Amino acid sequence: MTIKPYPLHFKPEFKERVWGGRALEQFGYDVPEGHIGEGWMIADHANGVSHVLNGELAGQGLDQIREKLGAEWFGSAGNRSGNGRFPLLIKLLDCNDDLSVQVHPTDDYAGLPKGELGKTEMWYVLDAKPGAKIIYGLQPGVTRESFAAAIERNRIMDTLQEVSVQAGDTFYIPAGTVHALCAGVLVAEIQQNSDTTYRLYDYDRPGLDGKPRELHIEDSLNVTAYEGAGATRMKTDGAKPNEWLTLAESPYFITDKGVVTGSWKQETSPDSFDILIVAEGKGSIGWGTESIDAKAGDCFLLPATLGAYSLDGSFTVLRSRVPGTN
Repeated sequence: MTIKPYPLHFKPEFKERVWGGRALEQFGYDVPEGHIGEGWMIADHANGVSHVLNGELAGQGLDQIREKLGAEWFGSAGNRSGNGRFPLLIKLLDCNDDLSVQVHPTDDYAGLPKGELGKTEMWYVLDAKPGAKIIYGLQPGVTRESFAAAIERNRIMDTLQEVSVQAGDTFYIPAGTVHALCAGVLVAEIQQNSDTTYRLYDYDRPGLDGKPRELHIEDSLNVTAYEGAGATRMKTDGAKPNEWLTLAESPYFITDKGVVTGSWKQETSPDSFDILIVAEGKGSIGWGTESIDAKAGDCFLLPATLGAYSLDGSFTVLRSRVPGTN
């Protein structure tokens, strides 16, 4: 039986984290009790799978859709991830407290768990409390030796760069970039489909089980890009209505920001699906004679075979695609 392509809206997989809070409730999701730090909005991973809420495929996981329709729906580039799964993982993060200082490996790191990819990612700040900041890279001149010595002396914070953040700020974080989200930010994260994180420092706090969380000092020292990995950041308040502003380009995803005003015609590419994250406002996505409501916090997967569609209303959207084969 042929299934006609349509925008897929998923039920998130929520994750309790020691640094999480309750901010994801504002998007109307049924958030479980506890310190919920992550909503895995579009996920096909051994540690979490999101399930479709709408249409003919309602109730099915993204893993099932990949197995049945991936070759057709994900596009010529979007169907190749390196580990057989959907290539990207889309999250919303509620940072009620500071996250650990961490770093992610590249795809070729020998210490990667079996079946895992490296992790290049980007953040779009949806909301930030006054004075909010993040940790973003090392101070100039830090080497493996000086970094290791600072960690040994419990002076790691002296080696890190802190950056103030506001809503609309974007950060591209290639694998090898030392980083940490800090308290008071709400973030949309687009990343490789990986759940491998190496922790360098966790503020000497207990985890959810009351025990200190594991650190991964040797792996972290091995994968850190001491000369920089190409991390970039930008303000995005210059985005013009109904024009795409490119936020990040990597071998794994290209992400653009659009400010939808009225009706804006779009089309998927044969190379890749479109992932749409609604950052603020509300409206709808239309295709053929059908449409689906879209509001802040909603994330949609539009199959490569969907073709023409429209964004209608007054809202800000992030669009992510896998780079094409050309």
